[in-house]
Amino acid sequence: MFKIAVLPGDGIGPEITRAAQIVLKKVEQAFNLKFALKEGVFGGAGYDAYGTPFPEETEKMVEESQAVLLGAVGGPRWDDLPRELRPESALLALRKKLGLYCNLRPVKYFKVLAEKVAWKPELLSEVDLIIFRELTGGAYFGTKGRKEKEAFDTIQYSWEEVERLVRRGFTTASKRKKILHSIDKANVLETSRLWREVVNQVAKEYPEVKVEHMYVDNAALQLVVNPQQFDVIVTENMFGDILSDLAAAIGGSLGMLPSASLGGKISLYEPAHGSAPDLAGQNKANPIATILSLALMLRYSCQEEEAALAVEKAVEQVLEAGYATGDIARKNSKVVGTQEMAELIAQRINNPSGKIT
Repeated sequence: MFKIAVLPGDGIGPEITRAAQIVLKKVEQAFNLKFALKEGVFGGAGYDAYGTPFPEETEKMVEESQAVLLGAVGGPRWDDLPRELRPESALLALRKKLGLYCNLRPVKYFKVLAEKVAWKPELLSEVDLIIFRELTGGAYFGTKGRKEKEAFDTIQYSWEEVERLVRRGFTTASKRKKILHSIDKANVLETSRLWREVVNQVAKEYPEVKVEHMYVDNAALQLVVNPQQFDVIVTENMFGDILSDLAAAIGGSLGMLPSASLGGKISLYEPAHGSAPDLAGQNKANPIATILSLALMLRYSCQEEEAALAVEKAVEQVLEAGYATGDIARKNSKVVGTQEMAELIAQRINNPSGKIT
């Protein structure tokens, strides 16, 4: 029995996590697995119910779980709250509490979604990359302050914080195409110079992996003009946040980009997109990023690679059959809602023939 804490959160969060559970139920049946799910309030929903975005009851439930599946948090209705009460503060606190220093974001080009991608198809034919983003350091967690008409955010990293993230990147690169791009701003930032030193030191343990150092501004350009050169990317928190959203356009929509936050005993899985409050309650949200995040949970927390691959293959089969939510709809697409998309994917997991009716 694998224990999962489900935190629907705000906006479309409840809909996309329900969709993921439809798929998970089919995975249970197809692979004879057992999952115990408990749901907790979190983010803006937590503030509305308890006056805090990360209630004690939810915190306790998370501590008793083996993995966390999160929907999305935030929305305009909570924007005027103090920083420590905003929904996003709960997400930062959750990552910090669980020691989730490594955010893994796979980015894959789906040929069937070529119409939704700004890139020329010939630039993307083999793009299947992974971004390793450091998640608990940098400007987001550094000392912050205001003084009269000034404000500051401190970027700070230790050797150990960089090394543990970079080592994960090298380990993965050694099992893939054996190339690793380290993204920094070492011509300006002292923390980036430290970052580069750590990468060069760890690289000695992985002689089979080719290392390319690249400034973050150039990396943004290269992701647009030559994304095929990348396979494994390692970078710090803020750079990773920005670059992974840029890379998400390769997938045709943020609704296609999953993520896993690793590092502690309990890992967190969530779509890379936001809460999209304008779509909430309308059965229009794309659940695929959440379903692919579920596949990452099966792979990294449950150690069920076959089940993870089955979910990923089911997603591809449904897309190839012409089904799409509104954000990825193409000419002649069969547009479906959030729940129906989940049901179609679940049906594929239970249908080895690959036929979708």
